[in-house]
Amino acid sequence: MKKRLAFLGYALLVVGLAFAVTGGIAYTRVQDGYDSLQAFSEAQNVTLSYNDDGQLIDRGTTEEAEAIMALLTDDWQYPVDNADFDPNDPLVDTASEYMFQMATISYHVLHGTQEVTLDADVEYNGEVFAAGTYDVPVDGRYWTGFDRQHPLEGPAREQAWTGTVHGLVGELGVGTVTASTLQMGVALSALFGGLGLVFMLTGAGLVWAMRAKGDEIESEDGMEIPDTVPETFLDEKKEEATVG
Repeated sequence: MKKRLAFLGYALLVVGLAFAVTGGIAYTRVQDGYDSLQAFSEAQNVTLSYNDDGQLIDRGTTEEAEAIMALLTDDWQYPVDNADFDPNDPLVDTASEYMFQMATISYHVLHGTQEVTLDADVEYNGEVFAAGTYDVPVDGRYWTGFDRQHPLEGPAREQAWTGTVHGLVGELGVGTVTASTLQMGVALSALFGGLGLVFMLTGAGLVWAMRAKGDEIESEDGMEIPDTVPETFLDEKKEEATVG
């Protein structure tokens, strides 16, 4: 029995070591990913703005930044991590910072106004739009919120949601997903390392417990008590049964 338990202990040690090595390798790969994301962020050099009190601002005011944050947290339901925003490190290189920058671009597009010029009168659905220049508010509409055949809304959509805007939003989205994935990678590497430690401690405990000499158990008063029934005791019982 002891040999089997000792063998199980050694097996757990091996399994634990494998988990620990896997966790270490995973953590190394995650750190490589963080280094790459940091280099990418530094190359782009996109930064957030803070006032002297360490508050986020946009176009010089905290009200604009608060409105952008409301879009991000209320409308988009994104779980912002406030710890990601550091006035001493304004570089956009964390998941929440990437999302805030994406919300900044979207906010200004959604609340902007586009100038559309008609060179001639245009009739659409029974309504005539005279030639001239019109200010068309985006009015919180995304790309799909416009009537693309409308003589004013169609051009306004193209001017508001340009290819550049879509490209920037897509690029920032990639940064957000990358940063979030790296955070999950850290958690997984910690999980593997923790499991490895538990397995190794359990295995070492079994091996240590099974290394007691002989098959005897020591009592509290120092006497050694065998953990099996002595044969002489069994022989005496057999003789008593025969005499009886």
